[in-house]
Amino acid sequence: MLIDVRQEPLSALAEYAAVPIAFEVRRILALEVVDGGMGGFWLSERAVEPYVKDYDADGGGPARWAERFDLSRWGLLGARVDGRLIGGAAVAFDTPEVTMLEGRGDLAVLWDIRVAPEARGRGVGAALFRAAAAWAAAHGCGQLTVETQNVNLPACRFYARQGCVLGGIHRFAYPGLPHEVQLLWYRDLQAGT
Repeated sequence: MLIDVRQEPLSALAEYAAVPIAFEVRRILALEVVDGGMGGFWLSERAVEPYVKDYDADGGGPARWAERFDLSRWGLLGARVDGRLIGGAAVAFDTPEVTMLEGRGDLAVLWDIRVAPEARGRGVGAALFRAAAAWAAAHGCGQLTVETQNVNLPACRFYARQGCVLGGIHRFAYPGLPHEVQLLWYRDLQAGT
């Protein structure tokens, strides 16, 4: 499979949004708090009753980003095979309303990455991640961050394989989803990454 990854115009958000992001949760990273947090945290893999997690289900997906954010410093990347969009990634920097950027000018966020179910596990995500890192480095960023949750074990493994390190655990990030824990991953970038 020859994967063509390139920057897409922001006008392609509707096509991008059509790529499913939902996945089945079967295992999670369970968080154990040691000594009220003074002894640190322990993450361990645990099986759960399977369910489907869909990040777009709340209506805040790609089609609505322009309502919430200034997209002028965002990059939209598309992965195509034979002209068909099978995956994408959105990267942002210097966007004050994106709190994950921590007010830093040298930090980019991989806001979204998605691969069509039939193309998962075939290198599309890795190609998109490399392109997102290169985009961020080309825009003067020295570090890339990405958020996921403890319920997305495949994403956690994926980010670790891409050279990211776990840099933050936020137990209370999602008041409406108290069983989910925010995990923030970071990867240092170099010019030409």
